[in-house]
Amino acid sequence: MVGGGEGAFIGAVHRMAARLDDRWTLVAGAFSSDPERSRAFGLGLGLDPGRSYGDFAEMARAEAARPDGIDAVAIVTPNAAHFAPARAFLEAGIAVICDKPLTTGMQEARALSDLVARTGLPFVLTHNYSGYPMVRHARDLVARGVLGPIRVVQAEYAQDWLARDLPGNRQADWRGDPDRAGPGGALGDIATHAFHLAAFVTGETPSAVSAETSRFVAGRRLDDDVQVRLRWAGGARGQLWASQVAIGASNGLRLRVIGADAALDWSQEEPDYLRFARLGEAPQVLRRGGPGLSAAAEAATRLPAGHPEGYLEGFAQIYTDAADLILAHRAGQAPPDRLAGLPGVREGVEGVAFITAAVRSAASDGAWISLSEEAA
Repeated sequence: MVGGGEGAFIGAVHRMAARLDDRWTLVAGAFSSDPERSRAFGLGLGLDPGRSYGDFAEMARAEAARPDGIDAVAIVTPNAAHFAPARAFLEAGIAVICDKPLTTGMQEARALSDLVARTGLPFVLTHNYSGYPMVRHARDLVARGVLGPIRVVQAEYAQDWLARDLPGNRQADWRGDPDRAGPGGALGDIATHAFHLAAFVTGETPSAVSAETSRFVAGRRLDDDVQVRLRWAGGARGQLWASQVAIGASNGLRLRVIGADAALDWSQEEPDYLRFARLGEAPQVLRRGGPGLSAAAEAATRLPAGHPEGYLEGFAQIYTDAADLILAHRAGQAPPDRLAGLPGVREGVEGVAFITAAVRSAASDGAWISLSEEAA
């Protein structure tokens, strides 16, 4: 692991999720930009002192030279510190599991995409909400044409934890710092999740965006509320709202997809249920672990119905899928079909293109910006 040391939120989440299905063991790390703190944190986790490193470059060199070197590195640093370690480990021949967004700019995103293409190494982006069983069932319904041609896509991600200034809060500090978070605040932190969720379930990335970003808290340097219109090349239209000043909201990620024949509605705060309605019929509530679900949903289900699965299990599914991807790569085999939607460097580039396009659009009073042109 790179990052995720003392005081970090997401590092502990990754460590728990990676262990959940008994597919991964943490054996090495560079957990802080301070070498002594990094080594001390690794020792506190019980790592071998020789594999608790002072920095990621040292770790990449040493692990690549070991006969028992790591199978993959998990990069869980703030956004601006994704690129350098990802490049170092790919160049060392080591697969990468990286938190989102991929990078803070298109030049670095393209460079990583080129490097993955050149090395052929597995690269996984941890958009954990795509690991939820009912999200995978929703994707299956769309892919099988059950909804008919998609007409409308509505995505939102609402939180309230930044509704006031939080001086001294480590998580708020780096997310509000353009040098560490990149050009987007709520845009890069949570809107990217809503954007990826919409693309994952529909099976198609939006082609253009028109955005308005706001900074409602005085003195804030990055956006805390984002309103985006979305266009799909196939004719679907949509909206995306992401806010960290939405008082009363906790982790309100929600997706609605409406087709010509049917519609679906999923909420992260009730992750075991998918609301599904056919035109002219009474709506249904489909339940994780219940009858009639797709193989994709069943493969991501761990517990019987009524035993809630959620955030950690979604993350764990991404790590389990990453393990299968890496083992297939090592064996020289094609990855299993069920891994077709696993987010990787392509989705990472698309996510950075979304952030870049939304920032440009907002600066131009909501002008429509092509995502394909940004990603090219």
